[in-house]
Amino acid sequence: MPDKDLDEKVERMLSAAMGGLTPHEVLIKASLDEAANVAERAAAKEKNRERALRLLAELDKAQGKSES
Repeated sequence: MPDKDLDEKVERMLSAAMGGLTPHEVLIKASLDEAANVAERAAAKEKNRERALRLLAELDKAQGKSES
């Protein structure tokens, strides 16, 4: 009997963790969330690249002025 109680508790915990979604829906949601995260990271990477290029341009300009 204790195993059955444990199984029921585990089922309730899994159901609560899955928010009423089926296992298939949970996998799809996780995949979509991961894809969105990849897009966010790519956008952040591009923004950082642009900032770095602007900084390099400013440094080059500052060096050019100091050499003149």
